[in-house]
Amino acid sequence: VQLVESGGGLMQAGGSLRLSCTASGRTATNNAMGWFRQAPGKEREFVAGVSWSGRNTIYADSVKDRFTVSREYAATTVYLQMNTLDLQDTGVYTCAVGRKSWPSQSPQEYTSWGQGTQVTVSS
Repeated sequence: VQLVESGGGLMQAGGSLRLSCTASGRTATNNAMGWFRQAPGKEREFVAGVSWSGRNTIYADSVKDRFTVSREYAATTVYLQMNTLDLQDTGVYTCAVGRKSWPSQSPQEYTSWGQGTQVTVSS
């Protein structure tokens, strides 16, 4: 499975961005998909995940109530709507395909990974 992210960029604190991730190749319609991010000098961290149907979502506490992950039923494109961005949201955002139908916060539960898209939040 190949994953391509888009939608990153530079945004002022308090603004919004919407990321997209599209899977191709061996389809991921029956798999959960997740978003992770990595800030400079920090380890990769889980951001949000969505089940294969789009009905179930999970979030890191740091983004809950600000970010929304979504996908259409069994679709191969997943979105991450990011609102009220703050400086700590800066990083490379990467999407991944889960091993199972339900999302997990653990990177070990994901297989294919995209190249990532840079999100920079300025003051």
